[in-house]
Amino acid sequence: MKGKVAVIGAGFAGISAATTLAHNGYDVTVYEKNSTAGGRARKFESDGFVFDMGPSWYWMPDVFEKYFNRFGKSVADYYELVRLNPSYRVIYSSQEVWDIPSKQEEIYSLFEKEEKGSSKQLQKFLAEGSYKYKVGIENLVYNPGLSIAEFFDRSLIKGVFKLHVFQSISSYIRKYFKSPKLIQLLEFPVLFLGAAPSKTPALYSLMNYADMSLGTWYPKGGMFKIVEGMVKLAEEKGVKFLFNSPVEGLVLAGKKIEAITVSGNSISINHVVAGADYNHVEQELLPDIYRRYSKKYWDKKSLAPSSLIFYVGVNKRLENLLHHNLFFDKDFKKHTHEIYQDPSWPTDPLFYVCCPSKTDETVAPTGCENLFILIPVASGLPDDETTREIYFEKVMNRMEKLTGQSIKSSVVYKRSYAHRDFIENYNSYKGNAYGLANTIQQTANLKPSIINKKVSNLFYTGQLTVPGPGVPPSLISGQVVANELIKRDKLNK
Repeated sequence: MKGKVAVIGAGFAGISAATTLAHNGYDVTVYEKNSTAGGRARKFESDGFVFDMGPSWYWMPDVFEKYFNRFGKSVADYYELVRLNPSYRVIYSSQEVWDIPSKQEEIYSLFEKEEKGSSKQLQKFLAEGSYKYKVGIENLVYNPGLSIAEFFDRSLIKGVFKLHVFQSISSYIRKYFKSPKLIQLLEFPVLFLGAAPSKTPALYSLMNYADMSLGTWYPKGGMFKIVEGMVKLAEEKGVKFLFNSPVEGLVLAGKKIEAITVSGNSISINHVVAGADYNHVEQELLPDIYRRYSKKYWDKKSLAPSSLIFYVGVNKRLENLLHHNLFFDKDFKKHTHEIYQDPSWPTDPLFYVCCPSKTDETVAPTGCENLFILIPVASGLPDDETTREIYFEKVMNRMEKLTGQSIKSSVVYKRSYAHRDFIENYNSYKGNAYGLANTIQQTANLKPSIINKKVSNLFYTGQLTVPGPGVPPSLISGQVVANELIKRDKLNK
């Protein structure tokens, strides 16, 4: 064995890093504070309902396939994927509902019907998104973000202006389209990247390409099937998982961590990969003199949103819902303003409903529906039961009105989840759900570093560092940090 590595946290990034390191000959143990792996992508079961707790969109299938291929495996070895058609539903009003088809030609027709000439504009828009996806997802995001020299690739320099890094996606979309509905449809993916469209680089139109060209998928049995597959692969490589085992401290000797403290016990290690919340590890587990960043630094960071989530079981089948549903019947700009510019509980929020029982009969009892309802909200807000109930009533009343049916009277299970749960379960900084906002000032090398210059054997991975928020980026982040650890370990021998 090349050395003992302690990975803190069994989320996507932590498992990815652990598997990559074990594959390369390291003795790896993952320490997880919760009772199961998955981080924000855990699941729970109650009253016959199976709820994925966090991520519900399966985009960028090539990233997952590339990950498993790296170890001589395939996605199909661990779970079964189905492509959704329609991909999702957008509800603008009770009279205007759009089902976004999986076939591009049908998407072009949908756009053309809304705005004459927009189908050709969409073809150009997606062609540029394809280029950004190829450069961004297949190249840039696998860089460790440690040197500006990472951008000195001839092909990258040649095509830098085609990436539109210094233009906002808001202005970029408006160059192509006039219809408010089309603009809103194209802006929605970046809402979950953690910044207002006006602050997000147009590079992220690659998300629209991922949406409309690569498609929306679903792993049968739920998103947790990905976690199960990753854990199984990790264990096949020799990774050990210790659950209910929060790391309580880091023991240093000079500029190196020599041990971690778990349940009061000191465990000797050679390297630490922190897949837990970056701020928590640095500000709570490291002595002050070893911290790379100050409290002031973290307070100035622009965070991605938090979420108010409701897990709901309904004892009847519901009409007028698909697997994924976006409720866009209120002012998009106002909700965005209340997340980013004036952090506050939203007046009339947009919201998202996942109804996986429309695709998968195993996630709800026969004749019932499984609902995952998510409202993006600002991080750092006061969070209490009264506020949660107010928003549950708002959301349910609008769902009933917009889908033309009673729902509340048929609810047989309900659980809410917001800021204080993110903090309690994941030590999440200010209760954020998605990490750092992907603003121009917080892209690539401008994110918190994967290394700590004051501690030679401590590495960071996950949503608060490169490449950023989301499941595919977290999966990549673990591989990036593992590669950097391996590289530096070789240099030091």
